[in-house]
Amino acid sequence: MLETAHTLITRAAKKCGLSEEQIKQLLEPENIVTFSIEMDNGASYPAFRVQHNNDRGPYKGGVRFHPRVELDEVRALAALMTFKTAAVDIPLGGAKGGVSVSSRDMSEAELEELSRKYVRGLRTSIGPDTDIPAPDVNTNAKIIDWMSDEYTKLTGDESGAAFTGKSLQNGGSEGREAATGRGGTVVLGEVLKLHKLDKTELTYAIQGVGNVGSFFIKIAESMLPNLLLTAASDSKGGLSSAFGFDHDTISSYRKNGKHLNDHASEDSVALSNEQLLSEDVDVLVLSALGDVITEDNMSTIKARVILELANGPVNEKAFDYLSEKGVIIIPDIVANAGGVIVSLLERQQNKADTHWTEKDVNQKLDAILKKAVDDMDVCATKEKTTLKEAAFMVAIRRLIDASS
Repeated sequence: MLETAHTLITRAAKKCGLSEEQIKQLLEPENIVTFSIEMDNGASYPAFRVQHNNDRGPYKGGVRFHPRVELDEVRALAALMTFKTAAVDIPLGGAKGGVSVSSRDMSEAELEELSRKYVRGLRTSIGPDTDIPAPDVNTNAKIIDWMSDEYTKLTGDESGAAFTGKSLQNGGSEGREAATGRGGTVVLGEVLKLHKLDKTELTYAIQGVGNVGSFFIKIAESMLPNLLLTAASDSKGGLSSAFGFDHDTISSYRKNGKHLNDHASEDSVALSNEQLLSEDVDVLVLSALGDVITEDNMSTIKARVILELANGPVNEKAFDYLSEKGVIIIPDIVANAGGVIVSLLERQQNKADTHWTEKDVNQKLDAILKKAVDDMDVCATKEKTTLKEAAFMVAIRRLIDASS
C-alpha cells in the first residue's frame, strides 16, 4: 500500500510540475512516534502514530488495533489522509495510528487498559489543535470514549475535541456512524450525474457489507434509486441474484453470526469474494480491504465504474490497465472521505460546545463532497487525466499553496 500510495502521489506531483525535492517533502512524514504498550499481565505491544502533514490544519487520522499493523502501513495511511483532507478541502492534515495487537481476544478490561495506555504514550503528541485521533479498524466509539476520558484526566482539557468518533453521550456527532457509507453514496451519485448515468438503470455489486457497506446499501436505496444491488459479499463470501437484494434482506442474512453465502437459494447463488469482483455489473463498490484488484485478476473485471470505498483496493498496475479500458475509477481519497468530514464537524461542535441535528450534519457533509467531486472532475477534464490522478493533483496544489 505504501508503494502504491507513493507512486500515485509522485505521478500526480510530476504533472503539477513539482521538483524532486518538493515531491520528497510531500512523501515524508513530519513525525513518527513509536513506543511499546506494557500491559499489567506482562504482554507488550508495539504502538505507532505517524503524523504526515499539518500544513492545512491539525493532524487527523484513525487508530487501528490489529495484529498485522506495522509502520509502513501506518505511514501509507497517514499520507493518504493528508491528501484526502486536501482533496475535499477541509482544514485538517493527515495522520494515522495503530497498535499491533489481536484485540478481539482481549477482555473488556484489557481493551480499556490498552486504549488508555495508548493515550499515555501519545500525551504530548496529540490534542484538539495538534493531532486528533478517531476510530478505525477494530476500534469504536467505546474505545474512543476511553481514550478521550484518559486525555482529559492527563491534561485537564474537557472540550472533547482531542478525539472524534465518540459516542453521542460523550460529545460525538449525529451522522458519524453512517458518514463513510453516506459519503460514498453522494460521491457515486455525483459522478454518475456528470457522466449522464444517473437516469439509467444500473446494476451493482458490493464487496464488504460491514458498517460502511451496509450503510452504503441502505442510503443508496433512497438516494440512488436507479441502482439495483445484484451481488454482495462479506468476509466469507456472498450471493448473486438477478432479482436483486435490498438492505433489510442483506441485514437479516447476517444476523446471529451467519454469512451471506449461507443463504443461497433457488433465486440466488453463492459466490466467493474473488468471484464477486468479476460479476457482470455496471458498478463495483469495493468496501472491504486494500489491494483486492491486482494484475492477477484485473482482466476479469466487467464493471464500467468502480467506487473505492476501502483504502487502496485497486493497485497501481490494475488501475492503469482498467483506466486504459475506459473504466471509471472513483478514488478512495474522495469516495471514503465522509468519515473524516464528519470528524471535522464533530470537532467544530465540541469546540463551540454545541450539538447539530443529523439533518444539519448531512447537509454540510453532502455540500463538501459535491464540491470535491466537481473540483476533481474539472481538473480531470482540464488535464485530460483520470479522476484519481485529478484528485491527487487538486490535493497537491492545495498542499503546496498552504506550505508556501
